[in-house]
Amino acid sequence: MHQAYQISSYAQYQEARQKSVENPELFWSEIASHFQWKRKWDTVLDWNFQEPSVKWFEGGKLNISENCLDRHLETRGNEPALLWEANDPKEPGRVLSYNELHFKVCQFAHVLHANGVRKGDRVCIYIGMVPELAIALLACARIGAIHSVIFGGFSARAIADRLEDASATFIITADGAFRGAKDFPLKAIIDDALEANNTVQKVIVLERTKTPVSMIAGRDVWWEDEISKVVAAGNPDFPALEMDSEDPLFILYTSGSTGKPKGVVHSTAGYMIWANYTFLNVFQYKAGQVHFCTADIGWITGHSYIVYGPLSAGACSLMFEGIPTWPDAGRFWEICEKHSVNILYTAPTAIRSLMAFDTKPLEGKNLSSLQVLGSVGEPINEEAWHWYSREVGKDLCPLVDTWWQTETGGIMISNLAGITPSRPAWATLPLPGVQVCVVNEQGKELEGEASGNLCIKFPWPGMLRSTWGDHARCRQTYFSAYPDLYFTGDGCIRDAEGNYRITGRVDDVLNVSGHRIGTAELENAINAHSGVVESAVVGYPHDIKGQGIYAYVIYNGNHSDEEDRVRKDISMTVSKLIGAIARPDKIQFVPGLPKTRSGKIMRRILRKIAEGYTSNLGDTSTLLDPTLVDVLKEGAL
Repeated sequence: MHQAYQISSYAQYQEARQKSVENPELFWSEIASHFQWKRKWDTVLDWNFQEPSVKWFEGGKLNISENCLDRHLETRGNEPALLWEANDPKEPGRVLSYNELHFKVCQFAHVLHANGVRKGDRVCIYIGMVPELAIALLACARIGAIHSVIFGGFSARAIADRLEDASATFIITADGAFRGAKDFPLKAIIDDALEANNTVQKVIVLERTKTPVSMIAGRDVWWEDEISKVVAAGNPDFPALEMDSEDPLFILYTSGSTGKPKGVVHSTAGYMIWANYTFLNVFQYKAGQVHFCTADIGWITGHSYIVYGPLSAGACSLMFEGIPTWPDAGRFWEICEKHSVNILYTAPTAIRSLMAFDTKPLEGKNLSSLQVLGSVGEPINEEAWHWYSREVGKDLCPLVDTWWQTETGGIMISNLAGITPSRPAWATLPLPGVQVCVVNEQGKELEGEASGNLCIKFPWPGMLRSTWGDHARCRQTYFSAYPDLYFTGDGCIRDAEGNYRITGRVDDVLNVSGHRIGTAELENAINAHSGVVESAVVGYPHDIKGQGIYAYVIYNGNHSDEEDRVRKDISMTVSKLIGAIARPDKIQFVPGLPKTRSGKIMRRILRKIAEGYTSNLGDTSTLLDPTLVDVLKEGAL
């Protein structure tokens, strides 16, 4: 197995952490030397957080597709690279060996090239959780195109915004996608998104659901037809293009505190090294193990821990098309038993939704192959942590509680499975190479036991390089709050041993089922409804999702007789503009919003009311109309 570097004891963890602080360039150059380079780097690191400007392994030449595929062919070509489970358990799954995956990626690289895709072009990928999604990512990387995967739950409007921001010229999609009992008409949604678009030249369409679709001559082509042309040409190899270390690999859109989507840019070498290093160390992956990450590749978790992390390590990665509760709540456990899964990495939302079914779906399932459990996407609560450890892992498996973000590229704070101690609902210790600190509101670094805002004070290879087309926004969002620090937007607690517990977002971003959704983006969508005058959105504790969406809405007109219908109309509007994942859980109609005399909405009060507090709301004397607070409390849902 190609191992960058795997820590195997607590003493080695401490040693690595010290070395990564005292001599980070030596630490990372030793790890980087385990990969396949076409040309070695000139400098390990050049950085300045004020710009911000971060460059790792400058002058180096490589290709991530080659590091995920070609370099494994001699030693593990016939071993499984990707296992795939269909949405419907009755549909046969698929197994792709490293040889087969390499062959299919080369085939599709030819398809992309023949359709005009070149290095630096932005390729939007809007496709279900099928092996062709991973193939598309690796083929884009192979030819130097920048991929931007858009989660299948986003609406046409949300896709159009992302296409426009990235100036995407190519789209890879499917006729539809299966997810639980539903199928989604992906191509029809893409057609709607393209109505006002003038940059997209080609749309490549995979057949999956056999949904009738409209194919526009000259623009739309079938994946299968294009592959046939490559086969007819004799399936020639497609050598991986030489890329610079700092060439962009992908853009992934994440919600921010303004309504405009924010395209996080990750580079080639740094991201690859970080995904590999964190995968090997956090999960303690051993050759031959089956790694099952239940995330969607539309999110960063799927990029890093279904595709790039496992495949760069020569691992066996399992991807799943469906949802944990369909056709019943035993689906995850059936898959784990069928494939003798060793590592299960899933979200607290999934765990909590399965807890609701108690232990009956687990009965009769042989989960003895499980060796490591993982949690990702949001802070896990203690009840879910204990249930997951006890009922799924039989208290025999280390449980890694991982904290990280789209922007960090991979795991930043987590216990290492079986190596460093775990603590229920605590992310515990930073990985070697991660220098975190806790600051107060004024930006003063706090020592020892502390509670405050979580920041990072030194670059790591997997960090974002920019926000696409708007570097000033990157600086403003992540580097302006506190000088020379990357601000995560999360609050935390640190104990006397240096363990961290993440307490949630401290900015105007909600974490709903592990998906970050900006309040501004939500409010813009709600305000687009013709009857809405103004709205304010906050998060509140939700038993399943972690955070629910609570909307305060000023509505124009008499709606008392038909409140439920208006609520449904507003929800539909949000679904249309963003997607179903952003639908509010509660909508409270209000006569006004608590604003200061300068016009700023006092969200602190709205948050407390949404959380069920009716007293101790803090100082309301600065409000324009303090009496409004009592009205809001009386109408709380």
